[in-house]
Amino acid sequence: MIAIAVAWILYMQRGSHIEPTGKILKVRTLAADENASIAVIDFRVENASNFGIIVREVTVTLEEPNGKTDEGSAVSEVDAQRLFQYYPILGQKFNDTLKLRDRIKAHETMDRMIAVRFEIPQAQVDARKNLRLRVEDVDGPFGELVERK
Repeated sequence: MIAIAVAWILYMQRGSHIEPTGKILKVRTLAADENASIAVIDFRVENASNFGIIVREVTVTLEEPNGKTDEGSAVSEVDAQRLFQYYPILGQKFNDTLKLRDRIKAHETMDRMIAVRFEIPQAQVDARKNLRLRVEDVDGPFGELVERK
């Protein structure tokens, strides 16, 4: 009887846990100069909970082959549009940038992108072990999307 009650409680609470999930779809890199580079990350983010998410912060970290972690600086949507305009080698801009205060509705899946600048050469970015994209809700919960290489 107790097991049934516990199972019922867990079943009823299944959509209450806010944690954005998803995957990194594509990463494109560009040398900004000899000591800095830009990474354009296309990703799919999903909100499986019964509650909406309001984006408080989006951070991207890169793990180098030697284990060192670098945090990128996000590029604004206007600057990202200029990157695609001035550097056709990046290809087409497929998605809008995930920005602060963007809303991800309950049970919604969306494709977005983010461009970030790393203060390391492009060769180090290209040789990375992985990228981690962290999406944080205004109320504190967060989710990490990890690149599969």
